Amino acid sequence: MTLKQIAFGVSCVLVLAAAPAHAQTTQISTEYLMTLYAPLEAPQRIDDTLSIYPASPDREGWVKGPRISGKVLSPSADWIRAMPGGSSRLDVRATIKTDDGALIYLTYSGVVSHTKESAERRARGEVLTSKDYYFITAPTMQTSADKYAWLNRVQCVGKMVEVKAGDGAFVKYDIYIVR
Repeated sequence: MTLKQIAFGVSCVLVLAAAPAHAQTTQISTEYLMTLYAPLEAPQRIDDTLSIYPASPDREGWVKGPRISGKVLSPSADWIRAMPGGSSRLDVRATIKTDDGALIYLTYSGVVSHTKESAERRARGEVLTSKDYYFITAPTMQTSADKYAWLNRVQCVGKMVEVKAGDGAFVKYDIYIVR
């Protein structure tokens, strides 16, 4: 190896070492897709760590957005698992029937993290908003309807708008396509 090759190798190592390992290399943007509203029945408490919140078949759930509008069908439900440290993980399954008759399967996971105050307010049946605690979801969709096939190719993110426990329980999210 020549002195020139060694110098080049050392300079490459120095340049790479100086580059921040955590440099941002891409950007994420979002596009509003729809708002989802789901009325909920009383939870089925499996144990201290798992509760299932079925969507109420007696009160109509819905989705509304610029390119999609429809109803949330039964059976649909939220499986919520309490995690160590006080947060919860969501596992949600639902079917949307669009106003023009297409069926769209919606599934998402998510994270819910209450403060002591928001948990107490929720237990009292108060309506909470996204300002009250962390409640984020990651929806995906599946359909065979040509008009909505583009939903099969996108990842979404959702943020809770409002939620209420107890009598008249519901959850409402704004859902965005991640670009």
